[in-house]
Amino acid sequence: MVWTRRNLMIGGLAFLGAGAVQKPLFAQATSYFTGTTIDNGVTYRKTNFAKIDKQWHRQVVRYFSSEPVGTVVVDTRHHFLYLIMENKTAIRYGVGVGREGFKWFGRATIDRKSLWPRWTPPADMRKRHPELPEFVAGGSPKNPLGPRAMYLLRDGVDTGYRFHGTLEPGSIGKDASSGCIRMFNEDAIDLYQRCPIGTAVQVLPHIADQAENAAQVSQTAPAE
Repeated sequence: MVWTRRNLMIGGLAFLGAGAVQKPLFAQATSYFTGTTIDNGVTYRKTNFAKIDKQWHRQVVRYFSSEPVGTVVVDTRHHFLYLIMENKTAIRYGVGVGREGFKWFGRATIDRKSLWPRWTPPADMRKRHPELPEFVAGGSPKNPLGPRAMYLLRDGVDTGYRFHGTLEPGSIGKDASSGCIRMFNEDAIDLYQRCPIGTAVQVLPHIADQAENAAQVSQTAPAE
């Protein structure tokens, strides 16, 4: 089956590729970083979580859902990504999602993963931002994908969307990207390790809005 742009997004404008940052591109507010660390031979700046609202910190929560364990569910309205775990719990990550006109919803699978990925801006994005380079090397401090990228495909067709890190920790919890799901770099590394190839993904405008009846509504509460 051939998937059209209409199939892949609701209310989106184009096939966008990896969602990049808004202007100013590659902005790095120094208060959101503290010190450096090394990952797979690449030195990068650590997120200063003391400056981040605790609701966006990675945490285990109660989670009731009909989705199988191991599924990733994204609630775009509330800016949370859930990795469903056993015993009615999930790991909840704060995320940044697509801004108005660039949102997308639906099912996909993680069919490719990359450590310190190279970023190649899509042609449509370069038309909007001609100042962008043809590509940014993996590990570059100006690469908006950060340390990890998880590529979302549907029926073997690349949707153009990814889960990935960010140069802008302050954008987590906001509608800020060109469609991709941004994560703190540390969270992108954590999710990457937990999600094998083939992991099922569901991106929703809002969890409750997608439930067919009250019994299927996914709910969360702090885990004890």
